[in-house]
Amino acid sequence: MRASRLVSILLLLQTRGRMTAQDLADRLEVSVRTIYRDVESLHTAGIPLYGDAGPKGGYQLLDGYRTKLTGLTADEAESLFLAGLPGPAAELGLGAVVTAAQLKLMAALPVELRDRAGRIQERFHLDAPTWYRDREPVTYLSAVADAVWNERRIQVRYRRWKAPQEVERRLDPYGLVVKAGRWYLVARAGEDVRTYRVSQILDLHPLPEGFTRPDGFDLAAYWQAYLAEFEARLRWGEAVVRLSPSGLERLADLMTPGVVAAARESAEPPDEEGWTRVTVPIESIEHALGEFLRLGTDAEVLAPTELRERMGAAAAEIAARYRPA
Repeated sequence: MRASRLVSILLLLQTRGRMTAQDLADRLEVSVRTIYRDVESLHTAGIPLYGDAGPKGGYQLLDGYRTKLTGLTADEAESLFLAGLPGPAAELGLGAVVTAAQLKLMAALPVELRDRAGRIQERFHLDAPTWYRDREPVTYLSAVADAVWNERRIQVRYRRWKAPQEVERRLDPYGLVVKAGRWYLVARAGEDVRTYRVSQILDLHPLPEGFTRPDGFDLAAYWQAYLAEFEARLRWGEAVVRLSPSGLERLADLMTPGVVAAARESAEPPDEEGWTRVTVPIESIEHALGEFLRLGTDAEVLAPTELRERMGAAAAEIAARYRPA
């Protein structure tokens, strides 16, 4: 365990440059005192590692020092071939690069590890997009990725859901996130950091000026906070619904994970007809109407009253449309 942590410290400093003891402790989930002891052990082993005090201080390897990637365990070698995202890499124009890197890594592995890593590719395949959805065209993905990498400002014409639907934005692109097969750009517009769906960019022009990415901006932390805020906004209200046994089973295929989880947590014992009463979050009356209509006769909305009345009116209109002439 400790040997693995010492190697991790070396690799972190090699790839990230200067890091404070607190940064290393947070990353490796140990105490700062443990990092101090580990650094002393590395010094004793002759590793050219030095530290500076002060607000901008930290530990750093001597310029030019590199350690070789050795000592991979079987599990580590296998996991490297599960970490790739071939679809997104190809969309970024890096498909051939990823393949070449994997081939080089495979060639460098000992024979026994090479065989185990090869079996991973034969037995596991990741397909990120959800069911019943074609991959979105992302015309400007390469241009966006280039701007992110080179810290170049961009001017975009963007289509959003609210009026006015088409807007012009000057963006400082901080990072890209792929979620369920869709690409999202995290960028600063004015004083705010916002999220933009790359497929909704209608036009893009790289600008000559660059920008300075804020020190300490954590893309993964931002994304988690954004998801939490997004899910909170969706919980506009609640609906009480009766579901048939078939409807309860189909819920997982038709509704979002949050709705499914709420249904399972709030499910009451089945009534005499075998139907189950659940309480689930809804985004809006209009949105909930479309969602519950997908369940057809396997769902009965009990509350709120407005949603129940809208469901009844929609059902009556459908029945009238299919009434025999």
